[in-house]
Amino acid sequence: MRSRSCVALWGLAALLAGSLAVVAKAPGQENSTETSKRKVRTRAVPDYPPLARRLNVTGKVKIEATIAADGHVTTTRVIGGSPVLVGSALEALKKWRFEPAPKDTTEIIEFEFNGQGN
Repeated sequence: MRSRSCVALWGLAALLAGSLAVVAKAPGQENSTETSKRKVRTRAVPDYPPLARRLNVTGKVKIEATIAADGHVTTTRVIGGSPVLVGSALEALKKWRFEPAPKDTTEIIEFEFNGQGN
């Protein structure tokens, strides 16, 4: 019985390892870690939320953004950060404009809120 469990675990491990090796990528998109980052044309600075100021919340917010070929942000996905700060960071990022590129790209953008009037 013990050898059956061991074989099942090894099979599951092999299956999971194989599935991790395959990274799905949307057609027409390029990952920014594989290529140079796109230059930002217009950058909006996020407001430091009043609630964050009262609670003295600081830190970083990391957002994955898909940027269209024409340079505007099409989709965003929060990777990490305080929920008190995320809304302000998302609002600012949607105003950013990047240099045009041949196809859509995905970038990781990081905002730092240090309480000094971001």
